[in-house]
Amino acid sequence: MMADPKQVLRLLKTARGQIDGIIKMVEENRYCMDISQQLMATTALLTTVNRQVLTAHLKHCVSAAETQEQRDEKIDELVAMLQKILK
Repeated sequence: MMADPKQVLRLLKTARGQIDGIIKMVEENRYCMDISQQLMATTALLTTVNRQVLTAHLKHCVSAAETQEQRDEKIDELVAMLQKILK
């Protein structure tokens, strides 16, 4: 992975902490809108991490491919992932 591993791990650990907090909120039968707010915050954080990983893939993996065939393969992988994300 070419994204900054320290930053990615920090963000993922933050998301894990948020999920633990959401679980506790559900267990405590907290207000639905508060839970939803925390879910949206966690989703946004994970989207940020995914954007960093995909950007690094494009900047490093795709551009470092040695042949046009390899570049096309990497681009096709990225397009397939974007189709899943934008579904």
